[in-house]
Amino acid sequence: MNLISPYKKLKKASLIIFTLALTRANAQSVYPTGVTVYDPARAYNSYIIFSAPDNKTHLIDMNGNEIHTWNYAGFPGELLDPAVAGGKKGNVLIQYESIKGIGTSETPGQTIFRNKSIAELNWAGDVVWKWGDKAPDSIARQHHDWQRLPNGNTLVLANRLRPIPGFKLPKLLDDIIYEINPAGDIVWTWNASDHLKEFGFTPEQLELVKNSLDADYLHVNNMTSLGPNHWYDKGDERFNPDNILIDSRNANFIIVIDKKTGKVVWNLGPNYPAIGQRNAAVPRPVDQISGQHDAHLIEEGLPGAGNLIVFDNQGEAGYPSATLQPTGGSRVLEIDPVTKTIVWQYTGQDSDAPTWSFYSSFISSARRLPNGNTLIDEGMHGRFFQITPKGEIVWEYVNPYFGRSPIGGISRTVRSNWVYRAQPVPYNWVPDGTAHAEKAIKPVDNSTFRVPDSQ
Repeated sequence: MNLISPYKKLKKASLIIFTLALTRANAQSVYPTGVTVYDPARAYNSYIIFSAPDNKTHLIDMNGNEIHTWNYAGFPGELLDPAVAGGKKGNVLIQYESIKGIGTSETPGQTIFRNKSIAELNWAGDVVWKWGDKAPDSIARQHHDWQRLPNGNTLVLANRLRPIPGFKLPKLLDDIIYEINPAGDIVWTWNASDHLKEFGFTPEQLELVKNSLDADYLHVNNMTSLGPNHWYDKGDERFNPDNILIDSRNANFIIVIDKKTGKVVWNLGPNYPAIGQRNAAVPRPVDQISGQHDAHLIEEGLPGAGNLIVFDNQGEAGYPSATLQPTGGSRVLEIDPVTKTIVWQYTGQDSDAPTWSFYSSFISSARRLPNGNTLIDEGMHGRFFQITPKGEIVWEYVNPYFGRSPIGGISRTVRSNWVYRAQPVPYNWVPDGTAHAEKAIKPVDNSTFRVPDSQ
């Protein structure tokens, strides 16, 4: 996540100072953590939950105060809407147990693929539901996403290491979706390898996929049911609320799966026109997306409802690899899924800074908020920030919870504060009486700020 940035009075000129000075946190040995900017009057005020490299899941308020902690991480850690948790407030989904000494990937050290069981914990940290024993081989292998459904069942994105006919490698990680009932029984299954010809690959691209030396050939990193939406209400069956949206980071596509048939009924990518002017006027046709995360339809009742919002990492991906701009920079895109046009976007330029000042080549998320703002997790550097529709930063936080991680290291772990996803949590989703702060934090003038001389 491109580093922190203190800017003066949230004016665009000040945003330049803020972003340029702390533009690449990972390139600096010393930089601020916690909340660096907060305008309570213009921000959407809520809690935020995230799992960190310290292997804990943290709930913070807008001033960065730790409100609650669960001593487990999730991929992602997710706080449940009480409406799908039997009315219980403060319940979370986490990864509960890991496989010891057993690899599930051909890449050693990928602990996210060694998940033996997942669990729902209550506010006190007690296990109220657990799944893994009834999974194939009694190992959940959940990764990247899950969702509690209104019917009480749970969607789980998982994988299995197994042979796939026609591929060069003897075994691959096949992405799988399970629907699990409260008793732990699998009641619906979808296997990615059964639908290779539906993903939009040309014959030449499909050959590249099959000859890939990456066992995690698709790397599906996102999964969610569509939920109620006006497209379906108007008669578009592709957007049935029960249908499931996923995206493939490695293959640059986003698809909708028909829940009844398992067939792909809508897709975006994997083939796009090249990016022209990054901040060209919208609406305009979708251009080159690469390595994207957290694609989902904006919920009914929120500004932009029914549109697809996605963190477009602009990280290396594709069959063949997409051609990316030399100046780099990630984007958040809001897309009309019917016309496949970009109707709103955010880049570093929208905070009056270079494109490279906002960049995460992997992980990350973006969530629309009730007041029209957007919460962004620039995951690579553990930076969350909230922007107005015009790109003004009204809240910013840098994760202070570091830990050892194999991600970003070569043959060893490294110290990191990366965060896969940040979830906004309404105040009324946690137990009554839970305190929170909303105290304004004015940005410093970064052109004159200095670390005090300790001598």
